[in-house]
Amino acid sequence: MDSVTTSPYDYRRCHVLGVPVDACRDVRATALGLHANGGGRIVTLNAEMTMAAREDDQLGAAIQTAQLVIPDGAGVVWALSKQGVRVVKSAGIEMAWTLLTYAASHDWSVALIGASPTVMDSLRTTLPQQLPGLNLVLTVDGYQPDEAWPGLESELKALQPDLVLIALGIPRQETWSQRVQQGQSGLWMGVGGSFDVWAGAKKRAPNWMCRMQIEWLYRLVQEPSRWRRMLALPAFVWQVVKAG
Repeated sequence: MDSVTTSPYDYRRCHVLGVPVDACRDVRATALGLHANGGGRIVTLNAEMTMAAREDDQLGAAIQTAQLVIPDGAGVVWALSKQGVRVVKSAGIEMAWTLLTYAASHDWSVALIGASPTVMDSLRTTLPQQLPGLNLVLTVDGYQPDEAWPGLESELKALQPDLVLIALGIPRQETWSQRVQQGQSGLWMGVGGSFDVWAGAKKRAPNWMCRMQIEWLYRLVQEPSRWRRMLALPAFVWQVVKAG
C-alpha cells in the first residue's frame, strides 16, 4: 500500500505478526472521528506489546477488538514498512496529551484512572492549570482495594466521559478497559506511564533520543528491571524477518 486516505473515518487495518494495527495519515483526526462516531477504545501498539499479545490471549483479544490501534513504536512502523505500508510513529503520550488539549478547548468531560495516589493528587492540581477549561469529572488512582472497583466502574458508566485515560500498566489497562467500556461512549485509551511523566515523577527521553527512536534505551537506564521485558525487542525483529 503506497498511501492511506485523509478521511478521519477511512483507515486501513493491517497486521504485524498477527496483531492488528491501523494505518491512517492523521491519527488525531481519526481519533476525533471515532469520538464523533460514538467512541471506542484506542490501543497504542509497540513491539513489546505485540510479542506479549501473542502469548496472552486476553491481551490479544483486547487489541483485536479495539476500534483504533496506533503504531506507538519504531519496531511496528518498521514492520509495516516491510509490507509496503508507510506510517508515522504516533507516541501514545503525545496522542493522549493532544486529546486532553482538545478536551479542554471543546468542553469534553475527562476521567483519569490509574497511577499512584501521589501522582494522581498532582495531576488533579496541575492539569487544570496547564489546560484551562479541562473538565476532570473523575480522577482515581490505580491503588484501589478490590472491593472499590465495581463502584468505580458504575460511576464511570453513569458519568459517560468523553475521554477516559487509563494508566494501569499493560496488559491490565487494555483488558480492564475492554470489559468496562462495552456499551459506553467516549474515547478510552491506555496511557502506560504517561501520568508519571506529566506529574514529573519520571522523565521522558530527550528529544534527540526520540528522533533516533531509542526511547527504549532511556527507559531501560531509568528502570534497569525492565531488561527482561526488553528481550522481546530482538525476538520481535527476528519474527518479522522470518515472516518475510
